[in-house]
Amino acid sequence: MGITEDLADALAKDVIEAAEALGDDLLVEQISKVLGSSSIPTQEAFMTSVRVRMAEQRARKALNARLEAAMKAAQSAKSND
Repeated sequence: MGITEDLADALAKDVIEAAEALGDDLLVEQISKVLGSSSIPTQEAFMTSVRVRMAEQRARKALNARLEAAMKAAQSAKSND
């Protein structure tokens, strides 16, 4: 990636972590506005990274839930045998 994407991705990672730690759902939007006021390309790269990272988090949660349910079902089936 180029410097813009690298910096935007690093910032996205930090902002997502901070938003989760603070319980602040608006932090991403606020930081995006700050970026947009000085660099539209950086803002776009930041928001792309935020969307990709958040989508990956949701997908991992869904995968983990599916695996956990399958493991519980398999254990339940074993205990019924």
